[in-house]
Amino acid sequence: MNITEAVEFMKTHHLSSLRQSTNAGYMLFFTHFKAAFDGRSVESITSEEIGQFLESFTVGVAKATRHLRYAQAKAFFNFIINECGLDIKNPCAQSSLAKQYKNPKPAARKFFGQRIG
Repeated sequence: MNITEAVEFMKTHHLSSLRQSTNAGYMLFFTHFKAAFDGRSVESITSEEIGQFLESFTVGVAKATRHLRYAQAKAFFNFIINECGLDIKNPCAQSSLAKQYKNPKPAARKFFGQRIG
């Protein structure tokens, strides 16, 4: 299965049940993802290539946005692997990628001059 087919499959079968803002985020992700991997098969994409893609796609954005883009890539591969019965490992499941794009801790909140959390 190539990337374009996989993206269209996910759009058709998964995104229809999500909120509009979530769909908009995935559409932005898919636009860049298809541009980077157009013509490639899902099975041929490596963890290193995902890391390079995420680095170029998330230059200058907040840590939370970097984590979101990583989570979108991971969810995409999980969905395609599970729904299409592919016998591959998710290239986003690499521990080095998970550490690099981990979700940042929220800042402590102040309540009338006192820190909470």
